[in-house]
Amino acid sequence: MTTKTKTARALIEGRPALIVIDIQKSTFIDDSAERSIDNMPGYRARMEAARGLVDAAHDAGVPVIFIQEVHRPDLVDFGRELDGDEDIHCLEGDPRTEVAKEEMGFRRGDYVIPKRRYSAFFGTDFEILLRGLKIDTLILCGGLTDVCVHYTFVDAHQSDYFCRVVEDCVGGSSLEAHEAALRAMEYLQTGAVQSRERVIAALADHRAAG
Repeated sequence: MTTKTKTARALIEGRPALIVIDIQKSTFIDDSAERSIDNMPGYRARMEAARGLVDAAHDAGVPVIFIQEVHRPDLVDFGRELDGDEDIHCLEGDPRTEVAKEEMGFRRGDYVIPKRRYSAFFGTDFEILLRGLKIDTLILCGGLTDVCVHYTFVDAHQSDYFCRVVEDCVGGSSLEAHEAALRAMEYLQTGAVQSRERVIAALADHRAAG
């Protein structure tokens, strides 16, 4: 057992942004018995719960950044992504690929970052946007917990951002994978895994602190 001396961190350190990862129309309009990507039980409800985070961020004047996975119809940018369990998904021009703007309360002034890979940082201008906004803390919600959320968290961690993941507003490919990913993120930053209730309260406190 290691002995550690830690400085307790606030839920929000410095300037926060809410990062809504891959909450796209497919979650709300695709009722297929077999889907291209497995989702844990209760996945849609977890995505719906993220709307409260978006509303709280808007109320607090906190930037909201929507991440959108999207691939070209000729599949040229999938790379190794189809070598695992995932089938073809998130194609350009498919209504299911669009950001779920109505469901998530998207507002003028929110940002959209398209990506071709799992991490929101890989091959995008995400970090340029974060630097321009002078963001210190990333609050993550969306899916999948064990894939795009986890990989975005890791890249943010390695870029020295404070990272928080809202455990009841993310969903994994399975319950087991979801829980393992949460443990892995908590390992990287103590206090990373937070509840929707606590995050909404912290956003309200951030607004009050002005």
